[in-house]
Amino acid sequence: MNENVQQAEQDVEIGKSENELIAIRKQKLNALVDEGVNPFDITAFDFTHEARFIHDNFDDMDGQTVRLAGRMMSKRDMGKAFFCDLQDATGRIQLYVKVDDLGEEAFNAFKKFDISDMIGIEGFAFRTRRGEISVHCKFVTMLAKSLRPLPEKYHGLRDSELRYRMRYLDLIMNAGSRNTFLTRSKILTIIREEMHKRGYIEVETPVLHSHATNAAAKPFRTHHNTLDLDMVLRVELELHLKRLIIGGFDRVFEIGRIFRNEGMSVKHNPEFTMMELYEAYTDYKGMMKLCEELYEACAEKVLGGKIVTYQDTELDFTAPWKRMTMCEAVKEYAGVDFDDYQTDEEAYNIARKYGLPVEKDMKRGDIINVFFEEKAEKHLIQPTIIYDYPIEISPLAKRTKYDTRLTERFEAFVCGGLELGNAFSELNDPIDQRERFIEQASKKHKEGVFEIDEDFITAMEYGMPPTGGMGLGIDRMIMLFTNSASIRDVLLFPTMKPIE
Repeated sequence: MNENVQQAEQDVEIGKSENELIAIRKQKLNALVDEGVNPFDITAFDFTHEARFIHDNFDDMDGQTVRLAGRMMSKRDMGKAFFCDLQDATGRIQLYVKVDDLGEEAFNAFKKFDISDMIGIEGFAFRTRRGEISVHCKFVTMLAKSLRPLPEKYHGLRDSELRYRMRYLDLIMNAGSRNTFLTRSKILTIIREEMHKRGYIEVETPVLHSHATNAAAKPFRTHHNTLDLDMVLRVELELHLKRLIIGGFDRVFEIGRIFRNEGMSVKHNPEFTMMELYEAYTDYKGMMKLCEELYEACAEKVLGGKIVTYQDTELDFTAPWKRMTMCEAVKEYAGVDFDDYQTDEEAYNIARKYGLPVEKDMKRGDIINVFFEEKAEKHLIQPTIIYDYPIEISPLAKRTKYDTRLTERFEAFVCGGLELGNAFSELNDPIDQRERFIEQASKKHKEGVFEIDEDFITAMEYGMPPTGGMGLGIDRMIMLFTNSASIRDVLLFPTMKPIE
């Protein structure tokens, strides 16, 4: 290989454009191929250890032969030796590469390796005179050639827009991002373990639906060519899971992607991960307890305790959480007691007095919800359960026994309105369910975003047991437990507008 190519990149790399550096690296690759050594022909490398294991078990590993594979993240020339950093899936470890160990030919070939090249090594674990755990290499080989230099002179990738678009680079450069997604995987494992421990079975339901069955969410629409059928991507898991309860599975859950054709923010992405679960013979109070227990378990197993610091605020997830009805929350934080406003007109007038965004055709329950969202949510900093929602915004929940205008529904909130979960004592009366579906369809007729699922009504007519159900936002849980300010920080590939 042309020595001038290697020296030119080392001498002026910082001043070169990315295209120039890519051209230099391609020349190096071509030179290797001309010498009969194509790194992309290598199909496997049997490694025996990972970086973290050697660090964590060094007393036992000292002097032991090891084989590692990963990406070369730094390279420091000491003349007849190099110190390098190798990064694998578990972290980094220092390498010591010396001409006396590799031989002149292999050492000269290694000198031409670039930062970000994929390499395999064999050597023995040792500690340097400065005390750093390292591997003294006896053999080094290139496993894949990197044709692009790493960003920001190899020190990091800090531009958030670029991190989201090029997640592969973010994972290479930022240990914090790698740890976030490792924690995400751990949380999902814990949730599944906790659900199985409680006797739930995990199931899978269709992503493509023939009906848009959630009036509160706008779907993505598509078309099945073979069936010549308009379809939608699911906006919920609910109705299929309830069919399984009807079919005799008493405890079911699903963790899956949901798609909603709506706005984007630090809390919202058009596709996100939801867990929905349903349990026969319990109600929304049983779901309250389960919600608290799942958060407690994840906090303890991920962070070692029930106190979580999120964006400089300490949150205590110790059960039981604070609980208030929606009307109690409105009374406490807005100073409006809806016992004094019983009609739709009275509710509308008081809302206008407070300058809230209401419309003349809104019902009393809709207006209570507006008061809650505008005046109360922002005060819910510590984990809080808000329950007994108006029937107008809860078409799938049972009515409360003390007021038929309210339903046995709750939502859990934290951090001034970050919704963690939504749960019901599920409606199992098919006659009432049909009436509510018709009401929802009439509201959304102009938007064309709600259709009555007749097969679900038919299923209910065969008999559905009393059931508690809940949906938990997995991404928001992970935001809390990784101290991530944006949902895009906890999604490997968030939705992004294409670059022109």
